[in-house]
Amino acid sequence: MSKLEILKERKKRALLGGGEQKIIQQHEKGKLTARERIELLLDEGSFHEIDTFVTHRCSDFGLEKQKFPGDGVVTGYGKIEGRPVAVFSQDFTVFGGSLSETNAEKICKIMNSAMKLGIPVIGLNDSGGARIQEGVNSLGGYADIFLLNTLASGVIPQISVIMGPCAGGAVYSPAITDFVFMVKNTSYMFVTGPNVVKTVTHETVTSEELGGAETHAVKSGVAHFSFDNEIETLLNVRKLMEYLPLNYRDTAPEYNFTEESEENQKVLDNIIPDSPNKPYDMKEIIKVLVDDDEFFEVHEHYAENIITGYARIGGISIGVVANQPSVLAGVLDINASLKGARFVRFCDAFGIPLLVLEDVPGFLPGTDQEWNGIIKHGAKLLFAFCEATVPKITVITRKAYGGAYDVMNSKHIRGDFNFAWPTAEIAVMGPKGAVEIIFKKEILESEDKEKTLDKILGEYVEKFANPYIAAERGFIDDVLQPSSTRNNLIKCFKLLKTKVDKNPKKKHCNIPL
Repeated sequence: MSKLEILKERKKRALLGGGEQKIIQQHEKGKLTARERIELLLDEGSFHEIDTFVTHRCSDFGLEKQKFPGDGVVTGYGKIEGRPVAVFSQDFTVFGGSLSETNAEKICKIMNSAMKLGIPVIGLNDSGGARIQEGVNSLGGYADIFLLNTLASGVIPQISVIMGPCAGGAVYSPAITDFVFMVKNTSYMFVTGPNVVKTVTHETVTSEELGGAETHAVKSGVAHFSFDNEIETLLNVRKLMEYLPLNYRDTAPEYNFTEESEENQKVLDNIIPDSPNKPYDMKEIIKVLVDDDEFFEVHEHYAENIITGYARIGGISIGVVANQPSVLAGVLDINASLKGARFVRFCDAFGIPLLVLEDVPGFLPGTDQEWNGIIKHGAKLLFAFCEATVPKITVITRKAYGGAYDVMNSKHIRGDFNFAWPTAEIAVMGPKGAVEIIFKKEILESEDKEKTLDKILGEYVEKFANPYIAAERGFIDDVLQPSSTRNNLIKCFKLLKTKVDKNPKKKHCNIPL
């Protein structure tokens, strides 16, 4: 056999991973193979594999007789919409995708290279965990990956796609990365599995209930996205990449956009209900304001009282943070604060401008929130907005009460442009609560308390429940007719392209964790 034939034969064997039977078993579970996933994720024909022939070095437990080219992970480079990315894809057909010493070295090699090249890393996770036969060597491999995840944070975007089991120490790498995608019914994440949980706590729980896609997308917030199948999941990873830069020095792709007349925006002039206590859907406003009605939501089903996601305005990629009046009246609570803070910090790390749409009655009261640390968790969102130096624009659509007004990118914490609609109410608290405190004595001493309250409340609302006092102080740059908002945002984001702002020199900040 010639040397070229030997090469072809070795390559052919590598493409089979753990063998044809293992591939069949993978397909029977409704899962794709490591290489099939890469083909779907990347532009056709763009994948360039490295370390194809790497094998493990373990000679214990008979493993020296079981060697497969690639050793359970496929690594390399490719393109998404013509832009370069680095990829590693764990191969469950080889030792259940378990992490060996050499397996970890391959992942670390591609991550180190990605940082030097300034390109994102996308990890496709499908692994039974550490390779038990290798003991501490495999554990050390995990730690090597965790370190690189941490060092790469804020340097290049890191995306984790969970496409099978991800348990024990393996979960901490995705947790450090910027975005976690999961597949419903075939992927799960947990520190300890159902059997251990039952032994220790006597709880009976399935893998899906304990750490499935729905659990982490709705309850824990560990997963930013969950989709019905692997194909949909990988196509949405491609979609996310359209909004992101390649690294912290790069800028996100800019697209052509359609100019729209204010006539098309007229729906916004009547979208806010007459009653301040009546809910409405903030997503309807977002879709009118952004280019082509396209909004790519992040953490859609977690802490739904705040909305986060990506869109374009005037062709520029932006991050949107918005209160959602149709869920808990848009109030800020612990989960909403965490969700918003993480999103804001990512956008700031990678130079993505922020649009804040505000309708917030305050922070959620109650013993549950206080005892679980709403003070420190709410401070995370405040800290994130204060620290962010990217272009930041706020539009107050209705309520902006109390400390939540300050937190939601107010002018006082370096908001670049702060606008309000005529329906905006900027105050320490809601009018009724304020009147009952300020005019308590007059109301109690009056003969008709209800009539007196109504009269004082009406006068208070007319005088204070509006945006004009804040505008007189310069805390609001302009009060906009709602239908003119989009055109104003296009002009402002274009103007802010040259913005330069810096934080004081330091080793690093100490966010209230």
